[in-house]
Amino acid sequence: MRLAARVFILLAFFGSALAAAAERYPDRPIRFILPFNAGGPSDIVARVFAAKLSEALRQQVVVDNRGGASGLIAYEIGARAIPDGYTVLLGVIGALSINPNLYAKLPYDVQRDFAPISLLSASPYVLVVGPGLPAHSVKELVAFAKSAPGGLNYASGGVGTGNHLSAELFKLATGLNLTHVPYKGASQAVTDVMSGRIHLMFINLLPAQPYIRAGRMRALAVTSARRSASAPEIPTVIETGVADFEVTSWHGLIAPAKTPGTIIRQLHAEVLNIARRQDTRELLGAQGSDVIGSTPEEFAAFIKSETAKWGRVIKAAGIKPE
Repeated sequence: MRLAARVFILLAFFGSALAAAAERYPDRPIRFILPFNAGGPSDIVARVFAAKLSEALRQQVVVDNRGGASGLIAYEIGARAIPDGYTVLLGVIGALSINPNLYAKLPYDVQRDFAPISLLSASPYVLVVGPGLPAHSVKELVAFAKSAPGGLNYASGGVGTGNHLSAELFKLATGLNLTHVPYKGASQAVTDVMSGRIHLMFINLLPAQPYIRAGRMRALAVTSARRSASAPEIPTVIETGVADFEVTSWHGLIAPAKTPGTIIRQLHAEVLNIARRQDTRELLGAQGSDVIGSTPEEFAAFIKSETAKWGRVIKAAGIKPE
């Protein structure tokens, strides 16, 4: 038998096996890969949806934390997984929209290797300054920074992180000259903002709120298009006069490419039902996240738009990976 014929038969057999498995789906636990370690905001979102998917599907959805290397480890595992619906991944801004612009070579290709299922949630960053900085609004911050060009610095959790790129977008939108001080993670950066060693930073709203309420740092604006329900007293950056400034840390559900369409549609329907539930919205709303829910097509278009947006910022700022 010729090689081509053998390959055709194997592919046909593989396709038939996947189709048969899809009809019984799911009949065993599902692995949910996260590109983060346990305990952070993304982990919370994933575990809420994992628990509710387990109930809906009557099969355990097991969270598998594979943090490190800017998501490269988790996404390489996901790209190589069998596309049978028993592996799904948390889709995040860094791995899906920032990495393709930041790294010349990746162990995965977003368009080739993954199938979007639904956007799950989005949460804003908040622009904070130390309590000693003489700025109580974005306008005051911009005026103060322009009075001392290059004199202000900002912290981030590392090159290419969401809080780094938020600040770079802010620089482009306002014309400010700010010095980047990258940290290995955000916790020490927050400490240095509170002490006055660092002037400002963009940070996820949820972990910042206790420090803001205690007066240890001052919130100037959130980066979402609308005010956050968990902190409605904080204006948006757009409200302060910086046009078209919107940044969110978002989460979605994706699967390996070539996962059967019936499974994608089933998972999408379950996720959408979960996203519409009041208890889901209240639970994640308390964590500073807005629950969304979208079609696979809408999520795919959103990923492309975010990739183009951050590509422009990375190019304009001349950002290179460390």
